[in-house]
Amino acid sequence: MMKSFRIGSLFGIPIKLDLTFLLVLPLFAYLIGAQIGPVVDILNTSMNAGIDVDALTAEWWLPYVVGLAAAIGLFVGVVLHELGHSLTAQRYGFPIDSITLWLFGGIAALSEMPEDWKQEFNIAIAGPIVSVLVGIASYLLFLVTPEAFSGTRFVLGYLAVLNVALAIFNMIPAFPMDGGRILRALLARGRPYAKATQQAAGIGKLFAVFMGLFGLLAFNIILIGVAFFVYIAASSEAQQVTMKAAFQDVTVGDIMTSTGDLHTVEPDTPISTLIQRMFTERHTGYPVVEYDAFEGERLVGLVTLSDARGIDPVERDAYTVEDVMTTDLQTISADSDAMTAIEQMQKHGIGRLLVVENDEQRSVDRSDGETPHEGDELVGLISRSDVMTAFDIVQKSGSVSPVGQPQTAD
Repeated sequence: MMKSFRIGSLFGIPIKLDLTFLLVLPLFAYLIGAQIGPVVDILNTSMNAGIDVDALTAEWWLPYVVGLAAAIGLFVGVVLHELGHSLTAQRYGFPIDSITLWLFGGIAALSEMPEDWKQEFNIAIAGPIVSVLVGIASYLLFLVTPEAFSGTRFVLGYLAVLNVALAIFNMIPAFPMDGGRILRALLARGRPYAKATQQAAGIGKLFAVFMGLFGLLAFNIILIGVAFFVYIAASSEAQQVTMKAAFQDVTVGDIMTSTGDLHTVEPDTPISTLIQRMFTERHTGYPVVEYDAFEGERLVGLVTLSDARGIDPVERDAYTVEDVMTTDLQTISADSDAMTAIEQMQKHGIGRLLVVENDEQRSVDRSDGETPHEGDELVGLISRSDVMTAFDIVQKSGSVSPVGQPQTAD
């Protein structure tokens, strides 16, 4: 998704609009307005709506005003759908970061996904149930609206049909859509959560391929976009869950590069020397340490290849590491679990974390991303390559511990 901004909150949950929503809303309004005649025929035939199409097309702009009202109503239904998920999740103790409206509808951002199959089933099914209830409510309002109000009857009849259709579409077992999450919950009844996720994701990707092909044949850009989203999201979540299972009981200290093997640079190192070291040592990031006669080694920053590239080649002898290094450091403690490190790197869009410990309390979790305090000692560095190497070893051998020293949980 693109940049989003908050427009309010419901039940303490922030409601956000993604910039793509501002593009799709007028598009939906136009499409509904352009098809108002055929839609009226369907509503009059299936629901005996008695809508006067001439009243809705008397002026050139009227269909698009009605279309805009229907599009806004549709997205209100999407928010209520996501609230169904969110309030059910909160009931089980899972905080909701936000609900965001975007190009393909809405997303409720759970801080953590439940691994109990009953909880996931109830959270997943809550959204479609709410959509059906919104559809029923729209239909009841449609029944009590006088026939003279053709525009209102059109909007309510349209929303009655579309909300039920939304619920049915979301029940397709294409993980991570609602139906796919229900499928994973049912699969998790008799097998490990990670295995159930892999199987549900495989089925979801298969459905995504079929959706994409159907979208191509029908020249439906929105369906093609949904297919891409489902395929990518299924692959991403399956990998995340698999990594979480693989790294269970694995700490940052197990897979980090410790200080004994860690390459560092000093603040007064010229940029030209730094780039030469990066070339010969095959590293793209270095902790920056300062040596003091009384305090010894002190961590002061981090410098990466992207920092060094900002200096013109002809001026690299004149600039030092201190001029370009980052001092707002993302750090973590050695006894934090490996998944915390992965999530922190993903959250901040960085490729490495400095591993530090405090002189007074070595076991304090330094996963808050703050600049190291005085007294923090650099004990290692964990990078994405460290994580992927460890993941490959765990997948093949079941452990990151040396042979003959199986890992045990504390």
